[in-house]
Amino acid sequence: MGLLDGKIAIITGGSRGIGASIVRKFMEEGASVAFSYRSSSAKADAIVAEFPNAADRILAIQSDASKYDEAESLVNQVIEKFGTVHILINNAGITKDTLMLRMSEEHWDSVMEVNLKSVFNVTKHVIKPMMKNRLGSIINMSSVVGVFGNAGQANYAASKAGIIGFSKSIAKEVGSRNIRCNAVAPGFIATEMTDELDEATKKSYTDSIPLKRFGQGDDVANMCVFLGSDLSSYISGQVLSVCGAMNT
Repeated sequence: MGLLDGKIAIITGGSRGIGASIVRKFMEEGASVAFSYRSSSAKADAIVAEFPNAADRILAIQSDASKYDEAESLVNQVIEKFGTVHILINNAGITKDTLMLRMSEEHWDSVMEVNLKSVFNVTKHVIKPMMKNRLGSIINMSSVVGVFGNAGQANYAASKAGIIGFSKSIAKEVGSRNIRCNAVAPGFIATEMTDELDEATKKSYTDSIPLKRFGQGDDVANMCVFLGSDLSSYISGQVLSVCGAMNT
């Protein structure tokens, strides 16, 4: 028995990084998983191919969650395939880091659209089926940067702080229908992006983390399993950090 047996989940940005870890973990725990990707079709296909004996439980959909109509189509395709939605993980996100003096309008707008508007778009379209079921768990991927800010990331920090406010509001708005909404705030997690950092930069980051190491994608995925499962049935409106005590 898996913790997510019988659950149907949508995961945006699921073809790489933390999103891919969540897809794999949800599959291992028995969920039926639909994940979206914007351009990494080869990576998406490779993840699906990892589960040849559960091909009926996994679906990769090319979709840009920052586009309202595409988000609606994503949800409709999932309902057509699986019948409903029990869990939504709004994970899609990008960074365009630069100091405010150099930040362009495009730097700001693109990060806001992908990181924050996508959360509204997909949540908007899963609310109705969740309300019909009187059951749902919405998990929004924020960041410790959204809690305490970071120089050179005003756009990213603002988008992730916005996710926290959004999550708390939705938790209050739909809690009476047995729908929960929480935010997860990862710290430094080892991904393709951190692999590109030089050793001196990596050391400066790990020195600031009490556990003295980067987290792994599975650390965040395990938190999402918990929040998607019945183990967290009385947890809503919270920000749960996965950061090795960095945000303490």
